[in-house]
Amino acid sequence: MSTTTAADILQQTTTFLSKTLSQQDLRRRILSTLLTTLPPTLQPIINQLNLAAETLETAITTTNSSVKSSSLHLSETLLLSLPQNPFSSFLLSLIYTLCHQHTNASITLLNLFQTHPYIARSEVAPQVFEDMFLVNFVPVLEWYNEQRSRIVSSLCLNSGYESDENSVGMDSVVSCKTLLSKMNDNQALELKELERDYEQVLDENCRVFVGYFKEILLGGKDGNGMMDPPCVVLEAVHKGGKCAYDQDGRSMSTGFGSKNGRYNPIWTDKGEKSIEIPIKNTKKLSKFPSFFPERVSPRVLTNERSSSRLLKPSPNNKDSGSEPEDNSRYMSSSESEAELEKQKQPIITESSSFDPLMGDYDNPINEGKHTPPKDFVCPITTHIFSDPVTLETGQTYERKAIQQWLERGNSTCPITRQKLHSTYLPKTNYILKHLIASWKELNPSNSNQENEQLDVPPLTLTSPYDGAVSELRVAITKLCASEVLKEAETAVFTIERFWQDVTEPGLGPEVEIQNMLSQPPVINGFMEILFSSVNTRVLISTVFLLSELGSRNDEVISTLTRVESDVECVIALFQKGLFEAVVLIYLLKPSVPTLVQLEVVDSLLSVVSKNENEFFKMCVKPKTAAVLLLGQIVSGGDDGAIFEVVRRVISGKVIECIISSMESAWTEERITAIRLLLRCIQEDGKCRNIISDKAELAPVLEILVGANDGDRFEIVQFLSELVKLNRRTFNNQILHIIKDEGTFSTMHTLLVYLQTAETEQLPVVAGLLLQLDLLAEPRKMSIYREEAIDTLISCLKNSDSPSAQIAAAETILALQGRFSSSGKPLIRAYLLKNVGLDKSYRSTMRKEQLAATSGEIQEPMEEEKSAEEWERKTAFVLVSHEFGLIFEGLSEGLKSKYAEICSACFVCATWLVHMLTLLPETGVIGAARICLLNRFVSIFKSAKDTEDKALSMLALSSFIHDPDGLRDITSHLKDILKGLREFKKSSKVAFEMLKVISEGSESSAELWNHKELAQQDCGTNGEVLSIICFKDKIFSGHSDGAIKGWSINKEMIQCEQVYDVKDHVNNLLVANSISCFIPQGAGIKIHSWSGTSKLLNPSKYVKCLALVQGRLYTGCQDNSIQEIDLATGTLSSIQSGSRKLLGKSNLVHALKVHDELIYSASSSVEGTALKIWNASNYTLMHSVSLASEVRALVISSYFIYMGCKGGIVEVWCKKKLTRKEILQIGANSRVTCIALDSNEDYLVVGTSDGRIQVISMGSELKDIVVDYGP
Repeated sequence: MSTTTAADILQQTTTFLSKTLSQQDLRRRILSTLLTTLPPTLQPIINQLNLAAETLETAITTTNSSVKSSSLHLSETLLLSLPQNPFSSFLLSLIYTLCHQHTNASITLLNLFQTHPYIARSEVAPQVFEDMFLVNFVPVLEWYNEQRSRIVSSLCLNSGYESDENSVGMDSVVSCKTLLSKMNDNQALELKELERDYEQVLDENCRVFVGYFKEILLGGKDGNGMMDPPCVVLEAVHKGGKCAYDQDGRSMSTGFGSKNGRYNPIWTDKGEKSIEIPIKNTKKLSKFPSFFPERVSPRVLTNERSSSRLLKPSPNNKDSGSEPEDNSRYMSSSESEAELEKQKQPIITESSSFDPLMGDYDNPINEGKHTPPKDFVCPITTHIFSDPVTLETGQTYERKAIQQWLERGNSTCPITRQKLHSTYLPKTNYILKHLIASWKELNPSNSNQENEQLDVPPLTLTSPYDGAVSELRVAITKLCASEVLKEAETAVFTIERFWQDVTEPGLGPEVEIQNMLSQPPVINGFMEILFSSVNTRVLISTVFLLSELGSRNDEVISTLTRVESDVECVIALFQKGLFEAVVLIYLLKPSVPTLVQLEVVDSLLSVVSKNENEFFKMCVKPKTAAVLLLGQIVSGGDDGAIFEVVRRVISGKVIECIISSMESAWTEERITAIRLLLRCIQEDGKCRNIISDKAELAPVLEILVGANDGDRFEIVQFLSELVKLNRRTFNNQILHIIKDEGTFSTMHTLLVYLQTAETEQLPVVAGLLLQLDLLAEPRKMSIYREEAIDTLISCLKNSDSPSAQIAAAETILALQGRFSSSGKPLIRAYLLKNVGLDKSYRSTMRKEQLAATSGEIQEPMEEEKSAEEWERKTAFVLVSHEFGLIFEGLSEGLKSKYAEICSACFVCATWLVHMLTLLPETGVIGAARICLLNRFVSIFKSAKDTEDKALSMLALSSFIHDPDGLRDITSHLKDILKGLREFKKSSKVAFEMLKVISEGSESSAELWNHKELAQQDCGTNGEVLSIICFKDKIFSGHSDGAIKGWSINKEMIQCEQVYDVKDHVNNLLVANSISCFIPQGAGIKIHSWSGTSKLLNPSKYVKCLALVQGRLYTGCQDNSIQEIDLATGTLSSIQSGSRKLLGKSNLVHALKVHDELIYSASSSVEGTALKIWNASNYTLMHSVSLASEVRALVISSYFIYMGCKGGIVEVWCKKKLTRKEILQIGANSRVTCIALDSNEDYLVVGTSDGRIQVISMGSELKDIVVDYGP
């Protein structure tokens, strides 16, 4: 054996793993196979293994490197935490390959050959086994051939003849009877044990060489990665006298036969009874069937369906008198004579040696005759082997049959589906052939049946059926044995006619006929017709008979499903237009993955959309079968399959057809239709409009009582979804139908179901029951209402079941009664509209109007009135129950760690608390306040989402009119004032709350809590002549001509910019692109940030400025007040100037504009006065005398701040014009300027000694760090 290098191993394994990563189908097939091999002890971790596989699939398909890296890491971590198994080992090898850890990937893959060698070499990586392992196993192959030759030689020696290893044709020299006459059971057992030992030796050598390959990859004993190969093991290991098994539980021996086909492996344990039938003169209507028959095109099916319908409308139409006696009456009228002649030719001229002994099927020993062992029968031809050949996969076939399979282009084993490395057939399996010959000699009575006619068991029929039975026997014989397709097709029609006669009530022994036709040879004969015939009428009759038999006998279905290609043939015919085949497909019950993989959804929808009169009468209506199959896909498929079905149902316009299935006489079809429609509603909510308009609910309500819990919940879900229309009046109409129609009381049925439903289902059931109860005016007592609300509250409190909590909260949201056209609750948008943030609501309503069809009649006034009435009624019964117990449940939901639950409970609580202000006195405001007020304050204070803050503000506004509520809110005033000021301009609710709080507060000092935050000495720049807050910046003007720009955030204030304007900067104002200030002389200086400047109003000595929306207000030394339009330069006079005694004038020291009012502070010999002007018409509204000389002025929402000459700031109530507080700034200086930020969070004061002081006006900026730059 040649020495293997690490590079060789890495090349083989990396090539295989890279190929697997690039081919999704190959990857999925291997993973699916590995999943089925897991022992029961690993079943609990299957979900985790599937999660790891899905995560790996994400890493393979994604193009985002970060997602790929995180997915690989997560998948690897998960797999390493689980017990080692073939599934996880294979996934880890793929992960390491993607991470370019090829050595680890190779070692992990080799581990699979060590722990599960059979799976690895047969299912996962057969190519790796061949290229790396098998080349080293030449001694094993030689050992196997030697042992097999020894056994054959012993047979010859026992007969007195010598055998040669090359005498493969010994049967031509020595009589089989002479050679095998003394063969015993032990000799046959020895052949079986040889095969078993061979598999065991292969497994053991795989384990040995895995260790060898690992040592090479890890550097070898000498560290150079080179090692001599180990010795090959040539002895099988037996345990306790029995063959050992590998770790996946699979026997190490391999049978020649198929476990998946119609027949079992060749070697059968002694004494095992065979259930197969010797077949004599069986016809071969076609070659071995392909998986997808291509004989019938959709056009042929369509054309022949039309002509056949004209000839015979239904298989059940048994008016034999109207049919011609000639068998050609069943053929299409479009068939030509040439086609008829062609069909009369034998399809395969050779036939096998046996015939179906139908009586022996149910009784393996019939009158002393033994059926042949199943291992002597070819799984393709269903006949005893004549020339058996054993392929490399271990499966044995008739030479001619497998040759035809390969000639059609197939390159796999028909049974195992493994790829064949060579299409050249091996030599005849003479051992098996001699065993068959020996069996024939020992059972001459059975072997002599080759020349007998088909033996149909006698039936206990009396006249006039005796002649018909004889005709049926002949038809069955032709179906199973005729080599002419035309005769077999005619036999189908004969059997069909006979079946309809005996299945008519009161006529004939149906059971005996059914048993006769249910025998596997007959069923296989019908399948041959499906594979071979091109006549639509024949195909329909065959499907009809198979469906009839399958619906009565499960053994028929078992026979059909035993061979996978039979099921695929039926599905292929269905896809090509043989729609009646849908009934047979339904009876065969193919798996959901099979249905999805073969893409039958479109064909199923075609059947659903057609008129029932277009189909032949079957045991199950084709439409019913199609609906049930669609239901299977929706119930058992993955999310992708469900989405695809629902999408096609919606886009295919077949919803109305499925709606009609809710009126079916078959309960299962009704439930399936409900399930499909429910999925459609959940996928596209607009479907509920069509469903609610077309559906008859009485049949749905009738099955509500008798349905099982799973189906009953889907019915309740369906009904609950139907009452989520965007028109309240329609919802009420549907609720009345649900309540009043049906044989039994719907409300009573729901009440009973409420006692037995699962926890997660309770809220939906309770919600529907409560809505039905609310159709009547709220009464003092209602058992339905009490039970429903109690259920909702208990689910809200059930923190052990988050799914029940979220379902209860969402049910309460839906009870509000307003929905979009897609069925989404509008409660959140509606509440935001009440707050004043109606942008979301207007957007939603605009979409609803656009979505409304031209035929819809909009009655907004009536609908709104109905919606308000329903909302008030629902809110009243919820909050009144047990004195507001609902608020306690919502409070528990708000404590959940799940954001979805908290969000839903928050909206519910906001709605119900808000409704307390609109409902009559309920006496539960106190309960709501105790349970929820602190939570609302917390959300309003800390929520980052503006809408959440607005909703919490709406809830808090409901408490503010209650004395106790106002007191509690006032205790949290510091936490909510900032938010209220933010919403003041956009929300009337915020304005009203501020108004009530202001009127109810006795101490402004306690209310605002002014506190000094920071102080900075800028004396080097002279006096601070002006301060302005613009956006998030602070600008200060100084007497040395400098303008400084400061940035401010929650951590620091820092000087960022310094502008030198070379002039005194008095009363600085800042706009988007300019700054305005009073220079040393007359006029007003306008300075652009680009560096240009100009002088306005040069004839006046201006003392103070105010800038509002492009209008500049000036207070002058001559006591005049003027307004200048900066855009046009227009000047208007508000107050005329004048000179007093001794030439002194009333200087206007401060001027501000706020809320359309102009505030001015001037001084004279008579004293200082505060005047308030109307900004629109310049009329004087108020004038107040002041004790202190005012030098600066700023206005907030509630207070007037006046900086005075004595170094103090007086705080006055803006509404009452009374002084509330005095802030001491400095003892030896005067306040020269004062400013307030836009959010009114802090006050900035500048003094004559060059200091800048920041004062907090509430709870914000308490921990601010001041860092003044140069």
